[in-house]
Amino acid sequence: EGKPDVDILELQLNALEAGPAVRNNGGGHYNHAFFWDEMAPPEEAKKTKPSAELEAMINKSFGSIDEMKSAFEARAAPGALFGSGWVWICVNAAGNELKLVGTPNQDNPLMKGVADEVMFPILGLDVWEHAYYLKYQNRRPEYVSNWWNVVNWDKVSENFAYVVEKKSGVPVRG
Repeated sequence: EGKPDVDILELQLNALEAGPAVRNNGGGHYNHAFFWDEMAPPEEAKKTKPSAELEAMINKSFGSIDEMKSAFEARAAPGALFGSGWVWICVNAAGNELKLVGTPNQDNPLMKGVADEVMFPILGLDVWEHAYYLKYQNRRPEYVSNWWNVVNWDKVSENFAYVVEKKSGVPVRG
């Protein structure tokens, strides 16, 4: 109360310095709002595809979409990302490469100090147990593999175009 509103993207940048409340609650809000917007029902999602620009960057950074998916799934595996967290495909700060990043808890690559550089997510997956346990129990790899069936590549392409143009994180609702 009595404090000016601060944009959620601005909060993300300095979340580690701001302390646990901003880091966990602000990160949780951003991450989940981003996550829900990048998905669509399976029947809609299967009609989407990466834009030509995004596909070219995926090929440059990972070799192919299939190789990107394999690397993403490996990064999301229980042994690679211990406990709860997120896996992200990000545009690096220079805007010329995609990077795969895993973050613990509610951290994200927009937060200064989480990775080697601040990066801009275009795709993210919640690997907290609450995201998959009711359907998959402890079968996180199956959850991750099936998640591709609901990825809205049109939205991911829109995220990519925004990030490359603005050199900024994608705004979220709320």
